[in-house]
Amino acid sequence: MTIRPLHDAETIRQQRNLTNSQKRANTETREGVLVNNFIKDKDCPECNLNDTMDTLVISKNTSMPEQLYKKDKRQKSLIPISALTLGVMGVIAGIAALVHHTSKINLTMDNLKRIPPTVRNVAINDEKIQALYRIVECPNYKTVQAGVGVFTLTAMAFMGKTFFDGFKDVWVRKKEADIQKNLQEKLIGIETQSFAGKIQITRSMLSQKAIELSKYLNYEPKHTHHGTFKSLMFKGISHPEPEKILRCAQNDPRREGSNYILLGLSTIAGIIGLSFLSLKLLTRSKGHIEKFIKETNNEITKVVKNSTEQTKKQDMANLENLFKTAETKENAIREFLKPLNWNDKEEFIKRLTREINKSTVDANIYCGGGTTPKPTFYSHVDDYRAFLYNYLLDTDNKQFRALFLGTTGLTAISYGGKLAGDAIKEVQVKKLNADTEAELQQRLVSTELKNFKSKKDAAIQPLMDEFYKQAREGKPKEELKVMAENILFEIKNGPPFVYS
Repeated sequence: MTIRPLHDAETIRQQRNLTNSQKRANTETREGVLVNNFIKDKDCPECNLNDTMDTLVISKNTSMPEQLYKKDKRQKSLIPISALTLGVMGVIAGIAALVHHTSKINLTMDNLKRIPPTVRNVAINDEKIQALYRIVECPNYKTVQAGVGVFTLTAMAFMGKTFFDGFKDVWVRKKEADIQKNLQEKLIGIETQSFAGKIQITRSMLSQKAIELSKYLNYEPKHTHHGTFKSLMFKGISHPEPEKILRCAQNDPRREGSNYILLGLSTIAGIIGLSFLSLKLLTRSKGHIEKFIKETNNEITKVVKNSTEQTKKQDMANLENLFKTAETKENAIREFLKPLNWNDKEEFIKRLTREINKSTVDANIYCGGGTTPKPTFYSHVDDYRAFLYNYLLDTDNKQFRALFLGTTGLTAISYGGKLAGDAIKEVQVKKLNADTEAELQQRLVSTELKNFKSKKDAAIQPLMDEFYKQAREGKPKEELKVMAENILFEIKNGPPFVYS
């Protein structure tokens, strides 16, 4: 007979925290023949079961539990499944009817009422595809060089990401192994407490029941040096109260709620402090902005002073960029341009003022499409590699180089920081989960011992009731002694088992 009691709380805890190989070994060692430990062969010359009934403490009137014959009247139905199937098919039929109706009315629809056709815009949002599109559309030295640079950076980023992702997974796994080892070591002490508590409950029940049964037999264990009661009781055993028995485990650890509250308050205070510091730094940057506007105004004055009829076109373009950069007001623009005698100066001032004061700008015509059902291509890229592409197209532009280095560095730092933050968070979560598991198992020791004691009482109390009944009916003491011996034997070796 194979015994596999996998419902026990201690067993469930052990199985949850064991590795697969440990689970297999733990399960295989549960096999054993236990029946022979409870059944003893005896010669029965009289060939009756009276001695056997006394030995096994069998009652003559014991009914089966009512729940055994309780029938489940719940009926299973396939109506919900059928209704769901028919409902889905009905929806599909309705859609088909709608399409048929639309196709029919489309033939007689007035053109003035007809909805316009949609424009097919092909948005190229990936920098790799955009670089490839430029190579196909305009294959020259710069587009090929920029495209190869983008492809190379993409490969480098991919391999770097792969390496650091793998490094993070390995580091987290190593930390997880350390956390699991620490948890297993903590569980040794916790399971030992549970095991010792069950042993102590069994010994205490043996002591109490032996003394209680001895009173019915006029038998005092303290005056006896031999016999079954003396052999089944342990020497020097005390009689602790049930509450003390069930508190054999250590006290539950206190929750660190106050520490969490303090940590949360400190974090909030830090956020507020850093916010004020950021605002203060932004306020200080106002001086730098004013300095920039002053330098821009000096540049404007210089351009106006050196402007001639030959440089008018170039000067207008430069002044337009400078005014837009500084967002100069209309009165200031008129004051700056007062020395100039351009015939179209007033038109220039009004157009520039309108563009500066306007909240939006017109979309590029290439972002739209035509009325014919033909595709339109446009590029909308939100990618750090776009700055490398721009820089490779014009390597003399220092701003393009600064943007490429800045965005690439910021992207790498951001990803590395996120990867490190995720790794640390994952390890900390696993560590806290392990601590929580250990704390939970520590708290469950008392519950498990109460469960063990309750089940032990449930198994032994009917035997004690039968013993009291037989004693009241005048059963001979020799036979009562046999029943008492087997009750104590059942306490010591019967279910629930200490070893699960």
